[in-house]
Amino acid sequence: MKMVDIRTRMLLAALLPVTLIAILLAGVFLASRFGDLGEAYHQRARSLARQLATASEYGLFSDNITHLQTIASGALRESDVRSVAIVNAQGDVLVFAGKAGFKTPPVLSRQEDEKFDPVKRTDLLSQPVTASQVRLDDLFEANAAGAEAPSPVLGHVLIEFSRDALFQRERDMLLLGLAVTLACLLFGGVLAVRLGRGVIHPILSVSRIIERIGRGELSARATVLPGDPLRDLQQGLNLMAERLESGRDELEQRVAMATLELRQKKEEAETATLAKSRFLAAASHDLRQPTHALGMFVARLAQLPHDAQTSQLIGNLEASVQALQNLLDGLLDISRLEAKAVQVQLRPFALAELFDQLQHGLTISAVEKGLLLRVRPTAVWVMSDATLLHRILLNLVVNALRYTRQGSVLVACRVAGDGQHVRIEVWDSGIGIAPEHHEAIFKEFYQVGNTERDRSKGLGLGLNIVERTAQLLGHRLQMHSTLGGGTRFSLLVPLVPLGAAMAVPVPQPVETLNNLAGLVVLVVEDDALAREGLVSLLESWGYVVGVADGLSAALSQLEAGLIPDVIVSDYRLRDEENGIETIRQLRAKAGWLIPACLMSGDTDAGLMQAATEASLTLLHKPVRPAKLRSLIRHLAADVQASGADLV
Repeated sequence: MKMVDIRTRMLLAALLPVTLIAILLAGVFLASRFGDLGEAYHQRARSLARQLATASEYGLFSDNITHLQTIASGALRESDVRSVAIVNAQGDVLVFAGKAGFKTPPVLSRQEDEKFDPVKRTDLLSQPVTASQVRLDDLFEANAAGAEAPSPVLGHVLIEFSRDALFQRERDMLLLGLAVTLACLLFGGVLAVRLGRGVIHPILSVSRIIERIGRGELSARATVLPGDPLRDLQQGLNLMAERLESGRDELEQRVAMATLELRQKKEEAETATLAKSRFLAAASHDLRQPTHALGMFVARLAQLPHDAQTSQLIGNLEASVQALQNLLDGLLDISRLEAKAVQVQLRPFALAELFDQLQHGLTISAVEKGLLLRVRPTAVWVMSDATLLHRILLNLVVNALRYTRQGSVLVACRVAGDGQHVRIEVWDSGIGIAPEHHEAIFKEFYQVGNTERDRSKGLGLGLNIVERTAQLLGHRLQMHSTLGGGTRFSLLVPLVPLGAAMAVPVPQPVETLNNLAGLVVLVVEDDALAREGLVSLLESWGYVVGVADGLSAALSQLEAGLIPDVIVSDYRLRDEENGIETIRQLRAKAGWLIPACLMSGDTDAGLMQAATEASLTLLHKPVRPAKLRSLIRHLAADVQASGADLV
């Protein structure tokens, strides 16, 4: 069996050069011949197309259909011509001959065009027919040199050629090349067998020694005979075995030391990663706490009477707090998308609702910049997550308003060509985006022309959030933009049939209360600064506020007779208490499901899931005062609309 293996290897060693040379020669010959055949085919096809274009000039000029039909029918007598069509300058087919293999004619232009269909193995040639320029007066023509207009295009000749005959000739030539190559291989094999017989036995001896060394027997040595043709090889093999044997122990020691060092490095890296994660989580929480309190204090401060200079200073302070909150909110959205903590809730809804929200919420911003925000009405229904889709469109429109200096921003939609999707588009007449930035603008914190990181130009997170949210929803996002020519973003959203859309019950909006003066709110917050800012803001809205820094203090408030209408609780409280358990015990103590919400500086996905399972709204710090007030109004309205439910 080993003899067969050695012979096979010898045969392969001899055949490889022969095979490579034979394949190379055959490849060069076939490539050259294929190139010649293809070049002759294309030259013949183009020549015929130009001849037909020249012959069709008179027929197109005089609208002589009979003459054109004769030309087209005559061209079919040429081999490989499948069909001929002659069209006028407007693209209308005047005459046609043969059987066309194409369904859609190509785009016609003043240039020659050729397209290949690999499925049907046909070439479609488009040859323009131009009017001949006849000089009527050489004297005037000479004076008008350099001002000659291009010849008008009278029409086009479309010729469809079949490559079947060309492919057949190439196959015949390929078979011939294979036959020559096989003959060379057969000759090389016979020669290799004859030449290899004299070295088989020495090679077998060396092979056995190598096999033993390969099994780990480094003490194996070859017997060197004086007349052995492989004497030098066997001596080298013995020397190699000695060096391998002496170096094996040293290598094993080095591997053991390297393994120990790698294990230590791995433990250090894991410890550093864990410490970094703890630091980032703590830093995020600790940064959100004072920012949240600062937002509450600034909102309360803005409600007090001030002179003009102080009001301007407070406005700048609000803008700074708003920028910091926008940054934290953007980072929160990015972290939630990366952690896949965003839950998608698909449902059919009217797209007009989202369009109305965009127009009402952003018209003032557009007017302040001197822009026109146009939102075209629509009656279509789509299948998507209304909240996430609104966030996508809001980011796109805000981005369009930010980078448009004059003109308008358009929000519109139209049914896609397949009839099953609707294409929502946001157009602007802004500065546009150069092609080299088209991919980079979807990266985090990437902004074109904002190397100084001017916060008034945004944070560079909006388009990244848009792209990730669109991928989460399964909606295809596209962008078309040119520098100085504006930008168009389009989103492909599944369309809900009209009949199914009308059958979906429209949810009735919860009636919010305009006057909530006297509403009792129990605040559970262990951070003194955040608690003071929140209480001050709630009292400025006319609410009656009860304060507690933990579960026991909150239960004491209930025992003292406080009957809260709404509970606002921080999640992370002192003594390892949490807001979810605090709200549960307060509800059990009161005997009814008191409306409640959570606030937290933590962005952990587990907290979001726990809040969802407890049917509690989670507000991430820093909380915007307007959002908090809207939520409290909504919770209070739910109580009055449905009545108090027993626990």
